[in-house]
Parts: sequence; C-alpha cells; structure tokens
Amino acid sequence: MPSPPNEGEDQGASPVNGPSVGCYSGTGKRKARGKKKKGTIGANIAGTKYEIVRIAINEMDFIKTRDEDETANLIWNDSAVQHEKIAELRNYQRINHFPGMGEICRKDCLARNTSKMIKCQPQEYSFIPKTWIFPAEYTQFQNYVTELRRKRKQKTFIVKPANGAMGHGISLIRNCEKLPAQEHLIVQEYLDKPFLMEGYKFDLRVYILVTSCDPLRIFLYKDGLVRMGTEKYHAPTEANLSQLYMHLTNYSVNKHNENFERDETVDKGSKRSISWFTEFLRSNDYDVAKFWGDISELVVKTLIVAEPHVLHAYRMCRPGQPPGSDSVCFEVLGFDIILDRKLKPWLLEINRAPSFGTDQKIDYDVKKGVLLNALKLLNIRASDKKRNLAQQKAEAQRRLYGHGSVKKLSASSSDREKQRHTLERRREELKERLAQVRKQISREEHEKQHLGNYRRIYPPDDKLLLEKYESLLSAAFQTFLAGRAASLQKEMNNPLKRMKEEDILDLLEQCELDDEKLTGKSSRQRGPKPLTAMPECSQSSKRQRPDYLADFTSGSSA
Repeated sequence: MPSPPNEGEDQGASPVNGPSVGCYSGTGKRKARGKKKKGTIGANIAGTKYEIVRIAINEMDFIKTRDEDETANLIWNDSAVQHEKIAELRNYQRINHFPGMGEICRKDCLARNTSKMIKCQPQEYSFIPKTWIFPAEYTQFQNYVTELRRKRKQKTFIVKPANGAMGHGISLIRNCEKLPAQEHLIVQEYLDKPFLMEGYKFDLRVYILVTSCDPLRIFLYKDGLVRMGTEKYHAPTEANLSQLYMHLTNYSVNKHNENFERDETVDKGSKRSISWFTEFLRSNDYDVAKFWGDISELVVKTLIVAEPHVLHAYRMCRPGQPPGSDSVCFEVLGFDIILDRKLKPWLLEINRAPSFGTDQKIDYDVKKGVLLNALKLLNIRASDKKRNLAQQKAEAQRRLYGHGSVKKLSASSSDREKQRHTLERRREELKERLAQVRKQISREEHEKQHLGNYRRIYPPDDKLLLEKYESLLSAAFQTFLAGRAASLQKEMNNPLKRMKEEDILDLLEQCELDDEKLTGKSSRQRGPKPLTAMPECSQSSKRQRPDYLADFTSGSSA
C-alpha cells in the first residue's frame, strides 16, 4: 500500500535558496556539460520539489533530462510510484521506491505486520510500543484498559490517524471510553519516561538506504537529525495532555512554536545532528557502540518484516528477472526513533517519502550527504544503457536457439538424451548462479570503496548476528507465505542461493564429468575459472564441500 505524498518530518519546509545553492548548482551543471562528451547518465527529477536533490544530481555529473523522458538512468519521485511504472523500467534504470514498502510505512500496516512477528518472536520485537488498530481491535483495546483499571494502573495513550503525516490529527488521551469505535485510528501506549536533552523530549531521524531486496542489502547513514520539543517535558497528566509542543517531537508541529530555536551550529537549537548526539553520549560515558548496535538491529528487524512483501511485489513487477540481478529499485527511508531513559530505542514510524527540505544549514549538510553517498553506492554508469540493450539482444537469440534444441531433445525417446537434457539444464542453472555470485562479489567491492558515511548493516559481517537475522527472515517468510506465493518459498529453499563461487565450480565440474560418461568423450579441463582478482577462489579444490550441498548433489543424476 503506497504511502501518501509529502510524508516526512518537515515536508512543509520550502526548498533551499540563497547564494550557496546557486554556487552548487552552477558548478554541477558546468561539470555535467564537460562529461557529456564521454557518455552521459540521465536523471529524470521532474517528480521532486526539493532543490537539494537537484544539487546532488549536479554534483554527481548526472544530466537532467526532459520531464517526459522515461528512459533516464535515474528517476526520482518524492512520493511512491505505481507498480506499473516499475514494471515498465528497463534493467539499466533506477527508481527511488520499492513496491510493497508501504507495508511498514503506513502506520496501520506497520502495526499489523509487526504484530505478527511479535507473536512468534516477542523477545526480538520488543522495540514496538503496544499498538491497536481501530476499528478492528477496538474491543481488545477496551479489554486491556479494563484490566489496567482492575490493577489500578493509569496509562497514557497516543492516538494517530491510520494514514496521517506531519503530526496532523495526533492527540493524547487517558479517558479511553471517549475514543470512537468506528474511526480508522492507531492507538499506542505513550512512552512517558523518555531520555531527555536539556529537559526536552526529542526523537531521532535516522536515514536508511535499501539498495536491493533480492538479495536484501541495507545501509545506515551515520548522521541524521535530533528533533526536539519546544517546551520542557513533564510526565503526562490530565492537565497537560493538550500541550503538544511538549509531548510531540514532530518538526512540522514544533516549528510553529515561538520557542522554536533555529541555529546554524549542530549543537544548539531545536534541531541538531546525530553525529553531535553521538559525541554527547561518548563524553557522558554512555556505551556508544551498544547505542548504534541497538539502532541497527531495530532497523534490520523492521525491514525483515517488510522483506517478504517487498520481494513478492518486486517479483510481480519484474517477472522473469533472475534472482540476484541488479535491482531497478532503491529507497531512502526515514526511521523515526525515540529513546527511553535507559537509552533503549523504540520505533515510532517510518517515512518512505522523508522530507528533503533544507530551511536550515543542518538540514542542508545532513541531507546532501545522505543523497550524494546513496547515489555513489548505486554505481550507476553511463555504459549501463548500451550494455543492457546488447544483453537483451543476446538473450533473445539465446532463447530462440534454446527453444529449438529443447524441441529436438523432447522428441527423442532416448534415455541417454533425456539425461543429457537434464544435465544441460542443471549446467545452465549453475552457470547463471555463478554469474550472480561473481556480480555480487563485484558489487561488494564497489560498496566497500564507496560507502562514504554509510555503514552496511545487512548482511552484517558478524556471522552469529547474520544467523539470527536469517532465522527471523525465515519466520517472516513463513508468516507471509501461508497459503500463497509458493514460488517464493521454492526460491527461499533453493540450495544454490547459499553457495559460494568455488562450490558452484565444483558442481559444474561434476556436470562435465557426468556429460563425459554419457558421451564417452575424453576428460577435459574445467571450464569456468574463478575471477583472477580473487585468489582465494583458486583454493576451492582444497576446501571441504559444505554439508548443505549434499541436498543438491544427491539428485544430480536425476
């Protein structure tokens, strides 16, 4: 379900203007004109209102295309795009939204999908406040309130429109009987003991880049925004529930308060940087490594909830694409996170259309870095378009000639030819997977060299953490796949997905040996070779074959 347009922490902010913008724009355009002779990367940015996006495009030496140009290498839209648009993209193109991401970016969808994971993995998803979706869960909520009353406990709840943004329609309540039963609302327990900064409540806007859903790759930007309330915080009471400048941290709400402080430095005012906040924690002897570890886990676990929905929607939009091929989609997400007094992070919401308004210097500095570093990680090249068209032509010829050979083999009644046909299909599958693995290695090398201020948080380098995430992914897919998308389940269980390059080469060699037995030809040298840039692959023959390969090789003669 797509998120509404203009969703974000400061969507109302006007685009940046002033002499600095003109300087950046002019420089970018001059560079772009010089680059045009060598081949250009086209960017269609007709769908954005933000000047900082244009500045980043110019600094990347991308060429702004005509508004009606649908063949540009990069397409940027402020709001989510229709699935049909993603389906029509060529393989060399990139667009800044995934289909299906609304399953965690709408408040009601986020609550519905995380509740399923909370039921099966309660310890891993303890960062979600208790949440009810009205009207469906109105009765459950009233039962919970009745139980609180029986125990003589008093709690405060925050009420939000199911598909709201920018703080519109949010209120705090304690008298729960007044809540309308039939309105579409999200009701959450209010975190009444937050971590305070100079007496003010605040939240964090953390920027996340997802470059692929197949396989899943997530990057966390090391800076972001600290957004503070504009009235000193006091625990909620019946008397102060309506004081939203104290209880809410939304920029779009607090910027209207006369107490809102605009400052050109990162350590003062009502909006500050996360890099400054990290130094604040370090100087006050807080465990900064644990803080960032907790934030990273919250982000990855939340995107694990989304992954089955996003992958299924992506496959529906891009049928026939081999798993592991370059993703035509990427996404910059804005995670809104609040800290309790023990510094534990809690997820508030996720924006798939985070504001790139820059009415303060801190916005300009942080958001420009988010965009520039993201575009560099995507590795969009001028040659992609030409190469992709050549691949399409070659693929069409391969299918044409391959179809004829299949007809010839299927018409034969020879068992030997049937076995050779089966062997050839296995060989082609292995070669396809080998190409995917090598492309993945090349992609990781590029990422290492162009991370900038991003850090990859999925897949993590820590093997134990990766095993935990894979277990959670399995649980998420089991929940999603109940009664549907059987093809996805088959793909998840495909042992080829877990193989490294040397494992696939071993299986290809076995295919060659089996082929020789069938044809009676003499032994020949192993065909595909490891990449020369990866010496570790040359030792593949000395490595022990993993146990999980037995499941695949046991049927090699079938």
